[in-house]
Amino acid sequence: MKNREFENVYIRTLLNSIKMFRILLALFFINVSFAQQTDKVDFIKCYAYLSPNASEKSIFGKVTYEFKVKKAIDTIKIDAKNMEFSEVIINGKSVKFKNSGKILDLFEGFKKGKNKLTFRYSAKPKQTLYFTGDFSNGTGQIWTQGQGRYTSHWLPSFDDVNEKVIFNISIAFKENLEFFSNGNFKSSILTETANLKYFQMQKPMSSYLVMLAIGNFDKQTTITKSGTPLEFYLDKKDVSKFEPTFRYSKEMFDYLEQEIGVQYPWGIYRQVPVRDFLYAGMENTTSTIFAQDFVVDSIGFYDRNYINVNAHELAHQWFGDLITAQSGKHHWLQEGFATYYALLAERHIFGDDYFYDELNDYAEQLNRASKTDTIPVMNEKASTLSFYKKGAWALHVMREDIGAKNFQKAVKKYLKKYQYKNVNTDDFLKIVKQVSGYDVENFKKVWLEKAGFEMEIAQKYLTKNKFIQDYFALKKSKKSLGELTDILKSEAYHPIKQYIVYQTRNVPLEERKVILETALATNDILVRRAVAESTPVIPEAFKSQYETLLNDNSYQTKEIALTNLWKNFTDDRLRYLEQTKEIVGNNDKSFRLTWLALAMNTENLPEQVKATSYNQLLDFASENYESSVRQNALELLLEMNSNNEKVIELLFKSTLHYKWQFTKFGRDNVRRLLKNQEYRLIVEKLATASNDSMKELYLKFLNEK
Repeated sequence: MKNREFENVYIRTLLNSIKMFRILLALFFINVSFAQQTDKVDFIKCYAYLSPNASEKSIFGKVTYEFKVKKAIDTIKIDAKNMEFSEVIINGKSVKFKNSGKILDLFEGFKKGKNKLTFRYSAKPKQTLYFTGDFSNGTGQIWTQGQGRYTSHWLPSFDDVNEKVIFNISIAFKENLEFFSNGNFKSSILTETANLKYFQMQKPMSSYLVMLAIGNFDKQTTITKSGTPLEFYLDKKDVSKFEPTFRYSKEMFDYLEQEIGVQYPWGIYRQVPVRDFLYAGMENTTSTIFAQDFVVDSIGFYDRNYINVNAHELAHQWFGDLITAQSGKHHWLQEGFATYYALLAERHIFGDDYFYDELNDYAEQLNRASKTDTIPVMNEKASTLSFYKKGAWALHVMREDIGAKNFQKAVKKYLKKYQYKNVNTDDFLKIVKQVSGYDVENFKKVWLEKAGFEMEIAQKYLTKNKFIQDYFALKKSKKSLGELTDILKSEAYHPIKQYIVYQTRNVPLEERKVILETALATNDILVRRAVAESTPVIPEAFKSQYETLLNDNSYQTKEIALTNLWKNFTDDRLRYLEQTKEIVGNNDKSFRLTWLALAMNTENLPEQVKATSYNQLLDFASENYESSVRQNALELLLEMNSNNEKVIELLFKSTLHYKWQFTKFGRDNVRRLLKNQEYRLIVEKLATASNDSMKELYLKFLNEK
């Protein structure tokens, strides 16, 4: 939703949802691990037999690497964090090795030319390979997040993105679960204790793109126009959500393949959501993992959906996976391209007005950030906003300047020339200049090497679109309520109508009522949500119309409407709660949590119902749920009674989670509350009566200086 300067920020749950729309992949910096080892040694293929152990949260395996020594070298290094090694063999002979806890050093047994290395290893990764849920009740999952320098925490591999290897992964795990890795499924062997599946890649990739995912998944498949198999996975409890979650997936694949001009290079493409994923999504080669929060039903689709993240991760299969930036300085070649091509895919689906609306939103974000963001795009310390959205804007300017056909021709030539290799910015710009004669030196200076954002230049590109022209004109004008009402009745694109609703929020109701009624009559979900957000005080004369918002196909709108109606009409609180008692909402349970909080504060509700509601809040704050649910529940519980012993226990447990955003929330609140002497005395008492693990946790914070 646009016109963000007018968004109502009074409701916590709405803010959380809006953040999910904006969420993008976190920035990673690409570093060269070894002093140009790739100049002397080329690792060609990896065959890894892997066996994760859920109960021990460990992994062990047997790995074979085929490599070629191109120049004389004393020591060959493989990244391996906190691993144990045995049976290290090179070219059929056992060899001595050094294990520093970070790197496996090999210094004997290899020769110039082709070599073969095998070893066994085991590890208990502290990051990158995550064991979540409980396999005994069907909620267990194992999955990876390897972006950056992390795959070496669970698989001996290469932090240097310039070392590209053909990875062939075999996984052994319980037979009744779905699991996979990169590449095509080739074969499986069923034993008495496990199912062994073998996956095969044909082409090389950087180690950070290696993945595995294990869980209680169901699968649906389809075939693209070019014949590529698409596999979609969801938790079996979510099978009714396949269509809204993966809506437009095939259409976007077909579009991007045509627009990019290079056939999808990996043979198969699959997507799987996992619980408590660290970011929005990760473009592992052939197999994207994304956050469970994007699994939606047909109503939740209009609150947040997977479309942009879907297109972004798919675009990475070309820009990032097929070709990979040599270093962090050139990271925009991955994120800028993926962001821009995702917008192009959305333009294909939703039209030009949507496309320009998003570009305008990007421009406004970048313009605001330019006041403090002094690092240009071509710098490894650039912000995520710069890498992603300024990078996308730079590509849009280029595409507009040289024309879509020349841009496509240049991108196609660039991908063909550097496929399965590493690239820098000049590699791309050189081809653009060859194809179009474009002044790439000035482009590079203005858009990539200069900090800030060229808002005036951007607006010239934006105003090529009629909707943007009308939107800018409306913001500068002083139209009468009658003129604004006529616009609401017109075919104007919805952000203009939203703007009108927000802009008139301080107009007295007797004058504004026609605006609100006309806005509701549009039956546009986002325009009607603007009515809900911008009208926290509901006059009796508008009550019946406002109540219709409880029936909208949007959990956000329902939640805002319920909250405002509950606040405004105390005599109808029980009726509103009864009407909405079966609604759970999106994955973060935001609607249900709000309902429970309102129920707890409703005077005429039976005490038994209130007690049940409180217990449900406690359950939502427990380890049975994802961190987004737990945090939302804890926020409510802390407001109600932070000194409750169960709430204290749940808050302290939140500090143990692997997701840094949630643990920071927990730590910050624990430290804040411990400044209160009464709270500290309760925690001290709990520490003396708790089991060893909880006692240790309590004392950890109590003893902080």
